[in-house]
Amino acid sequence: MLLQDLKIIVTGGAQGMGAHFARQLHAAGAKVAVGDVNDAGLAELPKGIFTRKLDVSSEADCESFVAEAAEAMGGLNGLVNNAGILRDGLLVKKDKTTGAITKLTAAQWNSVIAVNLTGATFMTREVVAKMAETGSRPGVIVNLSSVARHGNRGQSNYTAAKAALAANTVTWAREFAAFGIRVGAVAPGMIETPMTAGMNPKAHDALVAAIPVGRTGVPEDIWLAVKFVLECDYFNGRVIDVDGGLSI
Repeated sequence: MLLQDLKIIVTGGAQGMGAHFARQLHAAGAKVAVGDVNDAGLAELPKGIFTRKLDVSSEADCESFVAEAAEAMGGLNGLVNNAGILRDGLLVKKDKTTGAITKLTAAQWNSVIAVNLTGATFMTREVVAKMAETGSRPGVIVNLSSVARHGNRGQSNYTAAKAALAANTVTWAREFAAFGIRVGAVAPGMIETPMTAGMNPKAHDALVAAIPVGRTGVPEDIWLAVKFVLECDYFNGRVIDVDGGLSI
């Protein structure tokens, strides 16, 4: 699809990668709707982008947002499932000094699954339902997975969500072909965003040292892959790793 032909939703688009995607799409002539819980970030997006507060973990919020975005843009044929959070922690940890045991909490698990997986599922369901209802085609959905889907210490919740999203990319590509909708995924490695800025400096430096290209990524690196998925009409049901070689 041509970018200028898109009427597309970007979730988690008020900061970081999502904001970069939204700005690039808008600059290319696409009609863009952005949902996020960050009101201040939404207010900083360019005029002409439809914005509204959106909690993707709320089914009702997803339903109403998609309906309002479709009305504001005069239709709908695209979605970037970018919204995501981190609530890292070892599943079980034992303090070396005191012997105290700490465990990943239900809140840590549930919040990450709710936003990173269930939210993407709700949004996808509503966008596809709207396109099926209106007969709009072709369409495209881009899921933001992660190279963490292969397994990453201290991220049981995040890994589970991103692995499931990668698997559902295949499932949805098969299911939505009947509606003329492609589904692809991009799996970033270590990208410099507000979400990763709070990392422990020692852990951050150790991770960078393990990246073959010798640096962390920036949102533009991921945008180039997202743009490819949006534009290449023969790409479907696959995940592109963009991680500087971290996972090789």
